Amino acid sequence: MTDARQAIENEVKSNDVVLFMKGTPQFPMCGFSGQVVQILGYLGVPYKGINVLDDEGIRQGIKDYSSWPTIPQLYVKGEFVGGCDITREMFQAGELQQLFVDKGIEVKQTA
Repeated sequence: MTDARQAIENEVKSNDVVLFMKGTPQFPMCGFSGQVVQILGYLGVPYKGINVLDDEGIRQGIKDYSSWPTIPQLYVKGEFVGGCDITREMFQAGELQQLFVDKGIEVKQTA
C-alpha cells in the first residue's frame, strides 16, 4: 500500500466527515469545492477538509481510492458519498441531511 493510500485511509477512517477538496474550508480554490463547503456549513456539520493541492500523491490517490475521477469528494463514516453534483442533489432532496442523521452526525439545519 502506498503512503498516499495509507494517509487517505487513515483520514477516512478516523474522521466522521472528510472532504477532499481543492483549497481549504476557509478558502476553497474551486467553485465545486466551495459549493460543498457551503452545504456542510449550512448544515452545521463538523468535518475535516483536506487540500489535495498540497500533495500530488493525495490528489491522484483519492481518485484511485474511490474510483471517482473528480474532486471534491465527500466521505461520511468511511463511506464515499460523492462529488459536488451528488452532494448538492442529495442536499436539495433532504437525503444528505438524512444520511448524517442515520450515521449519528448532528445536523443543525434541515433545509
